[in-house]
Amino acid sequence: MLTLQFMFIYRSVRSEGKGSSTEWMCDMRNSPADRGFSSNATRRLARFLSLSAAGLALAPGLAQAQDAPVVLDTVTIEAAGGEADGMLGGAIAGAAGADYAVDGYVADTTASATKTDLPIVRVPQMVAVVTEEQFDDRNVQSLTEALTYSASARAGAFGLDPRFDSFYIRGFDATYTGVFRDGLRDFSNSFLLSQVEPYGLQSLSVLKGPSSGLYGSANAGGIIDLTSKRPTTESFREIGAEYGTNNRYQATFDASGPLGGSGSTFYRMTGVARDSDTDNPFVSDDELLIAPAITYAPDADTSFTVLSELQRVHTGGTAAYVQGNRDVTDVPYADPNFNDLDQTQGRIGYEFEQRLSDVFTFRQKARYQGMDIYGEYLYPYGAAVNGVLARGSGVVAQTLHGGVADTQLEAKFDTGILRHTMTGGIDGYYTEFTNKEGYGTAPSLNLASLDYSRGIDRPDYTVAEEQSQRQLGLYLQDIIEIDRLTVALGARHDWVKTETATGAPGNLGEAEDQSDDAFTGRVGVSYLFDNGIAPYASYSTSFSPNIGLNPDGSAFVPTTAEQYELGVKYQVPDVNLLVSAAIYQIEQEKGVFLQPSADFSTSVQVQLDKLRSRGFEIEAAAGLADGLNLTLSYAYLDMEIIEGVPGTEGNTLSSRPQHTAAAYLDYTVQNGFAKGFGIGGGVRFVGESFGNDRNSFKNDARAYVDAALHYDVQAVEGLRVQVNATNIFDEDAALCTEGFCYAEQERQVIGSVRYRF
Repeated sequence: MLTLQFMFIYRSVRSEGKGSSTEWMCDMRNSPADRGFSSNATRRLARFLSLSAAGLALAPGLAQAQDAPVVLDTVTIEAAGGEADGMLGGAIAGAAGADYAVDGYVADTTASATKTDLPIVRVPQMVAVVTEEQFDDRNVQSLTEALTYSASARAGAFGLDPRFDSFYIRGFDATYTGVFRDGLRDFSNSFLLSQVEPYGLQSLSVLKGPSSGLYGSANAGGIIDLTSKRPTTESFREIGAEYGTNNRYQATFDASGPLGGSGSTFYRMTGVARDSDTDNPFVSDDELLIAPAITYAPDADTSFTVLSELQRVHTGGTAAYVQGNRDVTDVPYADPNFNDLDQTQGRIGYEFEQRLSDVFTFRQKARYQGMDIYGEYLYPYGAAVNGVLARGSGVVAQTLHGGVADTQLEAKFDTGILRHTMTGGIDGYYTEFTNKEGYGTAPSLNLASLDYSRGIDRPDYTVAEEQSQRQLGLYLQDIIEIDRLTVALGARHDWVKTETATGAPGNLGEAEDQSDDAFTGRVGVSYLFDNGIAPYASYSTSFSPNIGLNPDGSAFVPTTAEQYELGVKYQVPDVNLLVSAAIYQIEQEKGVFLQPSADFSTSVQVQLDKLRSRGFEIEAAAGLADGLNLTLSYAYLDMEIIEGVPGTEGNTLSSRPQHTAAAYLDYTVQNGFAKGFGIGGGVRFVGESFGNDRNSFKNDARAYVDAALHYDVQAVEGLRVQVNATNIFDEDAALCTEGFCYAEQERQVIGSVRYRF
């Protein structure tokens, strides 16, 4: 049944994604793709699952189910409120993806940093975790919103845009190459970017700087690893409802626990349904999501988890506004009769873990992912003349599907005084991307009368593209501990082959092949003193093959980077507090960026020769006594174009502020008549930045204020009522990136109620 359902997912996957090689500033192209069932897709999925399952034969003896229920060891993590955080009800012993420990806002470990259980304070690299309790307290509505309080994670550079989660890490655009899900690459290309629903997440980790030595193809600034909700050993049910600004209606449910009376099988089912408008009158934010998961754990040494998700999203093809003088007007480029963006995505995968002995642990994870998108959008032909704006129309239909797998063997052993945690593995992926686009004309728009009564014809497809990419990587990591000294050594080699064919629909030219390979690695050292202070130093490199084409039609070459980082971490003994600070320098070559045309009618992806990022960042998370939780962050960034588009050398990349800072505080009364009442608030500061790469004008500095009120109803156990407000003072100054200006997200107020039983 799962297989049949997923095939349906793939089929209905034909839509579109983000700023393609021809556009993104003004947005969207696509037309309805054929929705017929693909037997080729079926065969691909079956082949992928068969090959992945065959890999399990490498693990001796997947434990057999036992006649009697097995009592599993559990990990109970106490949060500020006394309930388990992260994996509610306790984690399943040995479960892949359960290698983390969270207490409120503070994460002690995360497998994202090293693919092991090394405590964060001993990791010689900057890593931050946004926990589930932070998601809940802030009622996070998007991935972009989840990152707004993290140091060096710049979200919101493109203003209000519910279509895509766009963000920078340490100044580098990580939108396409910086997102992983459950430790595996999350595919994206052009208009096709995975829609991330925060309610389906257990946490997210931000690993700063190059990480290719462990993850292969990765962004120079860092990666974001999203951890999906997993089954729990104890039963719980949760239902919720929300209503907010722009007629935002949302319903949620989450249920988990043992399946039947076996004691070895556990389930989780998460769902979201949303109907919502946005500040843009022609753009919606509608979503349907269902995410089933199941874990089979016959004993404390064995676990097998299946994670799946089906999601449909409807937004708008054009989210931009008519440009003013380095500003935006309140008139959208879009037309209510021609502004759709429909995306269907699905994924199914598994995580297997088998503890073979006191020394060896075998792990394998794999996932098949499919997306399709269809979009209709409008874009301007230059500026308005005598109050009349000339417009063009576009349609786009895209599909993206592929499989990714990671097989590893971990060995824990001693050699004299050295304690080793060695991890060796092989991983790889295969992805196929198809694109059809068409362009036409649309009736001009009188900015005074705003007459939308004239129809717009859907253009025929005139441009087509097919691209496939396969990657294979071998990696080896050794975490060596000598008392309080930690040395992290990692090396990896990747081989990548890309095939690209372009032309007209039904008449593609001969495919061009491109083969790349690279050696990457990481070396770091850290020392943890008795007082909890841990200075560290590290060097790391990255390698990121790119799916896409230069304006001349040639395939992108890989992006490479190297980083030097010095830092210090402080975990106060017997206090739930973790502070991390670092200085770094990253040099990147052949990075992919969007470059708008002179009239901003389109935007093309280009490769810049060399960028340098230097900076300092500090980040703290604390879960203090009596219900008080806190996050603090500050980042200084110097982002320079060393070699790039003529006229920009020595300049700063646009929308990269030198100074950003954020603080969020939440307090819940623990005793007395007000027990259960809580209040939270935060401030996000974004310093001034340049509005284009030529540095001819600047964006003003700005500050956003957020607040929350919540109450755990004492008379009804498990009932929580909450109100969240973001950008309370309605900061709405235009934000310009790459010379194009965007409208900010206005004040949002959302009331919610959740009942857990």
